[in-house]
Amino acid sequence: MRPRSAARPVITLIRMILSTPPPTLAPLGGLLLATVATVLYVLAALPGGLLRRFSTAALVGGWLLHGVLLVVDIGGVGQPVPGTRLGFAPVLSMTVWLVIAVYSIESRLVPLPSIRVLLGVCGVAAVLLTLIFPGELRPLSSPLAPLHFALGVGSYGLFGAAVVHATLLDRAERQLRGGAGALGPARGALGMPLLQMERLTFRFVQAGFAALTATLLLGLATAPVWRWDHKTVFSVLAWAVIGTLLAGRHLRGWRGRRATLGLYAGAVLLLLAYVGSRFVVEVLLAPAAA
Repeated sequence: MRPRSAARPVITLIRMILSTPPPTLAPLGGLLLATVATVLYVLAALPGGLLRRFSTAALVGGWLLHGVLLVVDIGGVGQPVPGTRLGFAPVLSMTVWLVIAVYSIESRLVPLPSIRVLLGVCGVAAVLLTLIFPGELRPLSSPLAPLHFALGVGSYGLFGAAVVHATLLDRAERQLRGGAGALGPARGALGMPLLQMERLTFRFVQAGFAALTATLLLGLATAPVWRWDHKTVFSVLAWAVIGTLLAGRHLRGWRGRRATLGLYAGAVLLLLAYVGSRFVVEVLLAPAAA
């Protein structure tokens, strides 16, 4: 009897997924858009120089369709009650969409085929996760709720872009220490000097910190009762870590590996704040509750 009892949570989770209410779009319309966006993201993730131009166009096409899904479905367009569809997968999906938007702007200046492949894979995962776990529609509790939500997701996207740039910065510094760039100028994966690349990375960090600060202040101003739940605690911890990083960089000149490690720590805390807590509720605890 033990195998049956062990399989019950899995069976419950599968039933929950299959019984998920359809998105705002007509079921076949939403599924068609998601399928085409996924196929385009897969094409964008294909390596190889022959498909480079087509892969870039495929990434842009997948990004556009992905945006339509976000606006229509997650935005709650057509719902009888004004609100937005929230959950760990929709927020991750919007974060990936914003990071791809940043890449699309930068790729017009410098080609980044390796990052395009990674973002194509992330796009596939984001669209499929949102199909499986679409979240739940929540009515707007305040006129400022859309701004609060937009700033929160914006901070996720800005820190996501900063993490991608910090990863490239770390890789370029490792190559430089290994002697790969000893005979040439110190340039990173973006084809720009490392110091300029570092400044660009921390501009994203500064913008993300400003958006996160505004999000916390709006939450404090609009929440009927301030609760120290998991989301609030991790958000404040992320704000404190990033704030300390920016202060240390300005006052003590923190840079290099110490600075990027601080960025990674703050980004992980911010990811745990909403995405992590909602993942636990929607995936780990939902089968047990059902």
